[in-house]
Amino acid sequence: MDREASDDEEDTRHLIHQTPKSPRSSTFQIDSPRRPPRNVLSNKRYIFAITLPLIIIFIYFTADFKSLFRTNLSSSASPTLMRDSELQALSLLQHQQSRLLQLSNRTSLQDLRSALIDQISLNKKIQQLLLLSSSNLTDPPLPAACTKIDHKLSQRRTIEWKPKQDKYLFAICTSGQMSNHLICLEKHMFFAAVLNRVLVIPSAKVDYEFNRVLDIDHINRCLGREVAVTFENFAERKKNRLHIDTVLCYFSLPQPCYVDDEHVKKLKALGVTMNELKTVWTEDVKKPTDRTVHDVTDNFSSNDDVIAIGDVFFADVEKDWVMQPGGPIAHKCQTLIEPSRVILLTAQRFIQTFLGERFVALHFRRHGFLKFCNAKNPSCFFPIPQAAECISRLVERANVPVIYLSTDAAESETGLLQSLVTLYGKTVPLVTRPARNSAEKWDALLYRKKLDGDPQVEAMLDKTICALSSVFIGAPGSTFTEDILRLRRGWGTASVCDEYLCEGEVPNFIAGDE
Repeated sequence: MDREASDDEEDTRHLIHQTPKSPRSSTFQIDSPRRPPRNVLSNKRYIFAITLPLIIIFIYFTADFKSLFRTNLSSSASPTLMRDSELQALSLLQHQQSRLLQLSNRTSLQDLRSALIDQISLNKKIQQLLLLSSSNLTDPPLPAACTKIDHKLSQRRTIEWKPKQDKYLFAICTSGQMSNHLICLEKHMFFAAVLNRVLVIPSAKVDYEFNRVLDIDHINRCLGREVAVTFENFAERKKNRLHIDTVLCYFSLPQPCYVDDEHVKKLKALGVTMNELKTVWTEDVKKPTDRTVHDVTDNFSSNDDVIAIGDVFFADVEKDWVMQPGGPIAHKCQTLIEPSRVILLTAQRFIQTFLGERFVALHFRRHGFLKFCNAKNPSCFFPIPQAAECISRLVERANVPVIYLSTDAAESETGLLQSLVTLYGKTVPLVTRPARNSAEKWDALLYRKKLDGDPQVEAMLDKTICALSSVFIGAPGSTFTEDILRLRRGWGTASVCDEYLCEGEVPNFIAGDE
């Protein structure tokens, strides 16, 4: 600021010195008996020029001046609320001044346009704050910046799941990590509903321990009938005659049913036998075809007791229907696949302890994401300073005091990110789940149920906390993020401000290929 004031002073003196030395006299001019020297006049003009804005600001923030413009101000208006709005507006003006000064160094037309759009958005925010300060508080309040989205779940398109109790669909999921398997399981539910079959949840010996992160009974309660059973329950009913009568593969490439030999060996180790795998059409996981529910019924209907169709994570069947908020199946709950009650309560206790009602959740995927993102066009891996700018803008828009950070990033990255994310000139805390501490009781349920330390339980806990946030920032291309968005749509926590990190932007620096 001193440097800028010095530059202004030099410019002002230069302009004053251009004033003609002999101003024209007037017939009606009365000369003062003691005219001050010209350099004194110049200094006074300069002082007046730099103090006038300060005087205006001072007068604006006085009650008498405001009363000239506020004819309907309610006597019940809160001075504290008005003062806070004005201080926030002043802080934003200072931030805008800094950003506008930076524009002079922009050389890219695209960067300049993006920066100008940011400043227009910031200007609207300032207008809202000043209107809040000057409006009659008996009037309706200004709309919240990040309101919740009403997905109108009662109006969604649904299918009834009424399975025949002696007909089963054996779920097989092999692609990716837990989030992929949950999406695969959700699609298997749709296939089971279309084919009128009970879904058999995979065994923990060949898949993840779903019973540690999901409540299988919750699915049956939501439909008011038995539609899903655990593998152990299925084995008991079949008296250990665990045979899959028909395996009709949805995918033929890169291998039938998208099932590798290792998975088949695990199934055989459980005593599961199956007939030869049959492909019903040519379908590649890398280029899935849009299919309809009629395609499914025409090609996968069978009179056999137990059938399987392989991994369906990549299947594109009625995508808009299957992926709609609340899912495609008629039920009386918000979502069918959701965290167990223990995980949900633990997430709520964590929020009550560390975050409070209003917080932004950030899924900041980094490990292995650099190569993954750079293979895309455009890349989705952003340098830390650019990511911090994007996060700060959204935090400012949402006006929240804290961020929950779900990440696999190294401390060197999160430390830099923490130092750069600010709101009104102050650092916004990035909160992560702390290590187990017996003095803290928010995670006591996990400890008592012997679920603590389980990576999948911790991942589901992270998802749950993110799904309950006021605003969510996700990682583009991550199924972990997509599963959080699915929960937010179903639970009614989705916000108009939810977005992917730096959505609409490209990284300002991209490394070369190997």
